[in-house]
Amino acid sequence: MQFKDYYAVLGIEPSAGDAEIKTVYRRLARKYHPDVSKESDAEDRFKAVNEAYEALRDPERRKAYDQLRARGYRPGDDIHPPPGGFGGQGGGPGFDYEEVFGGGGGNGGFSDFFESLFRRQAQQQRGGPGFGGPPRGDTRARLVVPLDTVHKGGAMRIAVNGRTLDVKVPRGIRPGQVIRLAGQGERGGHLLLEVEYATDARFEVDGRNILYALEVAPWEAALGASVSVPTLGGTVELKVPAGSEAGRRLRLRGRGLPGSGGLADGDQIVELEVQAPAPRDEAQKAAYEGLREAFTRSRSPG
Repeated sequence: MQFKDYYAVLGIEPSAGDAEIKTVYRRLARKYHPDVSKESDAEDRFKAVNEAYEALRDPERRKAYDQLRARGYRPGDDIHPPPGGFGGQGGGPGFDYEEVFGGGGGNGGFSDFFESLFRRQAQQQRGGPGFGGPPRGDTRARLVVPLDTVHKGGAMRIAVNGRTLDVKVPRGIRPGQVIRLAGQGERGGHLLLEVEYATDARFEVDGRNILYALEVAPWEAALGASVSVPTLGGTVELKVPAGSEAGRRLRLRGRGLPGSGGLADGDQIVELEVQAPAPRDEAQKAAYEGLREAFTRSRSPG
């Protein structure tokens, strides 16, 4: 098993703060997303970026990783995990995953290095909302569900203690809800999977709404345009009104997460990010010079 430098994967310093890590992750994930990138190694780079972010976004995981990294390992160095993984407490009964990822959180399987580093004995069992303490023999874990699966519902295949299980995920399930697999826990108890949404390279979640940052060219924002926008239900065309500015929010109604319990479906909120491309030739440079002169004259008094 070989050591991975997650900071190098994201191109950041070990001193980077949470906000910088998140910003860099979103930029790289959008760049290498298989639906967007034409690079031959895009899928591998996308998986690597997602794995690095999953390791560094959580303070406890990042601390465990930093402790290992401080031993002087370099990328490619062979390492040998102790029983229970580097983060393991070892010994004693218990469910040996803090989180159950279906296919690497929906973004492809994580590496053996990741699994060995973060696998550990579960913390003392605790009750959840409306459950109290779980009965003796029941096992509780977190199930990380991709947003695509939350949107349409469906089955997820997970590995638990050397067994493969199929989990049926209801459409529109919410974070904190629990899926019970009868008889799949320890000593014949139930396996209680508490749902958590997986990080998505494209979208953020705000309640039932989906937030998406859309990059547009200055002329598209100024003159208006029709652009393609990804949603959980597929790509749609969005009209960008003329005279739009950076930060303007446009709403795609009903394109968020499905409602449940009588709640309406959420919307997708598209926030415009105006990006000026670098000039590639003399004609484009001249066009920018013309813009500068035109806008300078418009601000001049008189």
